[in-house]
Order: sequence, then structure tokens, then C-alpha cells
Amino acid sequence: MIAVTGAKGQLGGELCRQWGSEAVGLDLPEFDLLDFDGVRRTLRELRPHAIVHAAAYTAVDKAEEEPDRCFAINATATGVLAELARELNCPLLYVSTDYVFGGEPFRTEPFREEDPASPQGVYATSKYEGELKVLAWEKHYIVRTCGLYGRLGANSPGNFVETMIRLGRSGKSLRVVDDQFCTPSYVVHVARAIRYLLGTSMFGTFHIVNDGFTTWYRFACEIFRLLNWDVEISPITTEEYGAKAPRPRFSVLDTSKYQRFVDAPPLPHWKDALAEYLQEREKLYPRNKVAG
Repeated sequence: MIAVTGAKGQLGGELCRQWGSEAVGLDLPEFDLLDFDGVRRTLRELRPHAIVHAAAYTAVDKAEEEPDRCFAINATATGVLAELARELNCPLLYVSTDYVFGGEPFRTEPFREEDPASPQGVYATSKYEGELKVLAWEKHYIVRTCGLYGRLGANSPGNFVETMIRLGRSGKSLRVVDDQFCTPSYVVHVARAIRYLLGTSMFGTFHIVNDGFTTWYRFACEIFRLLNWDVEISPITTEEYGAKAPRPRFSVLDTSKYQRFVDAPPLPHWKDALAEYLQEREKLYPRNKVAG
């Protein structure tokens, strides 16, 4: 049995869906990461064969206003899970982020797992601190991913694709950042890759994202092209957008280590992944069709 935190989130929910009865999903309100005694009690009772920690504090800008809460969830609670994994002698897989690479704005080569981290801002630093906590237990996997979107996001504005669909319907002109390079990734593909990884004993850090990379502006343009929507959209700079928290200018992840060590199908290109998601979305949520 595999314990999955963040089971109501996009990635955690998709992992539970793919694993089926093999997984036990854990999430609020019954499973509160800040209730450390409750976390210990729950996992000691479950005694899982593995723990997948997909829950996180992900409000990047709000984290600047409440750093203590962000660090408590992303770092301190992760440390509690690492201690429990050691006690239960089971693997721990921690889902991290491309944001740990935020300090090289002029970089043009994808980041490898061994490249030094340079997190900027509260959220990114808290996630990197979580990675350091996980490293204390030898049976660990750290999975860095990026820009997740998926099934559970289609009924909420909680990911970039859904945000663009909602704003595109408004008929207003849009301004989207065009100087942040990354690889938005479909949770179905990321979850499948995590399942393959957890089936190995190749402990360590792995980058798992869809193939290729783009900017948020170009990603938005592709969304509207696939939907055949005529939306007025303009590229802007990070400075013009004016977010409270810093964002990486280039956080593209090199996935060659995963491809080399894990016997699994390659992750599709981000354009193919997006097309697959939009098609699946229309089947799953006919009342929430992407009609203009």
C-alpha cells in the first residue's frame, strides 16, 4: 500500500486514480500536515510500503506574506515524513519544483539534477529546504517537476491552462509573460512516470517533465490555437507583470537521467501533452466544455 499526501490536488489525485486500490489518499481535513502528532499516528497505523509526498504550500506570492506557514508545510512537515519513512523503513518520494533553480537568469542549458540549486523567494526556498530534509533518509526519491495541469484542475482555476480558458472566455485582451522559460507538464504523464520510478530502487533526485520547453506566453498561444479561439494576447516581461514573489527566468529541466535509468516510455512533448489534456478535458467535463 502506498500513502499519497495531497490526494485532493492535481498530482496526488492523479496518482491515486492511477494506482487505484493500491493507494491510500491523505488530505485535509482528516490529514493536516501541520498536526505533526496526527501525521505520525496516521502513518504508524497505515504502515505503508511507500510514502509519496505530493502535498505542498504552492501559493507562490502569498508565501511572501506568510513565510512561517509556507516553511512549516513545505520543510518542517516534510522532515517529519522523512523521519517516519526511516522509522517505517519505507521509501519516501518528495515532489519538488523547478523553482529551486531561480538564480541563473541568463542560462540557456536545461538544469541537470546535480546542478547547484539557487532558490529565490520564500516558496522556492521552502521547497529546497524540504529536499534537504528528505536527503536525510537514504531510501528517498526527489522528483522535480514544473507547471502542472490536469484533470482535477478542470473544475477550478487552479492551473495555468484553466486560468487561460477562463480569461479567454471573458473576451478581454490578455497580457502574458514571455521571458520565463520552463516546461508546463500534464499530471497524467508525470504521475505515470512517478509510478515507474517508484517501481525501481534507483533512489535519488530525478527531473520529470514533458519534453521541450516554452514561455508562458507561447504556451497560452498554443492553448488558444488548439481551441481555435481568437483571443487578443500580448507578450510582456516579468517586470511588467509585477508579481510579488520572484520567478525563475529559465528553469528548464533536463530529464535524461530519468530516461537513462528508468525503463519507461518517454514523456511526450509539451504540445502533444496539452492537446491530449484538452481532448480529455472535454470528455470528462462536458458541462465545462471549452467552447468560445
